[in-house]
Amino acid sequence: MQPLKSRVTRALPVYSIVETCDNSGAKAIKIFTVVGLKTVKGRIASCGVGDLVQAAVKRGKPDMRKQVVFAVIVRQKKEYRRPDGTRIKFEDNAAVVLKDDKGNPKGTIFKGAIAKEACERWPGIAKIASIVV
Repeated sequence: MQPLKSRVTRALPVYSIVETCDNSGAKAIKIFTVVGLKTVKGRIASCGVGDLVQAAVKRGKPDMRKQVVFAVIVRQKKEYRRPDGTRIKFEDNAAVVLKDDKGNPKGTIFKGAIAKEACERWPGIAKIASIVV
């Protein structure tokens, strides 16, 4: 996992339900923790593009449901700013399910665009991504 070059707004609080954009078998996941995030006591943790999260599968194939998985956020509706001054936002919030915490994706095809920040941070996702914005 590499550091991010832009300052991404953390738009998805813990317990958000996020759609997945891969063919791993999970359709929707519920974020329950953001890995590596330290916050003030009492503050609700949140995540943004490129963050590693742990989530429970809420909708999907029967063998995937109720499992705890690692995932990376690849799109968010809330706009964020890149160092060159441009602001980026997507139509929806989306995540990619991982095999392990090292960043190897479980699926083999990603539907839709993937944020450049997620590809910079996670080389395994960058290999499979067809559209990088």
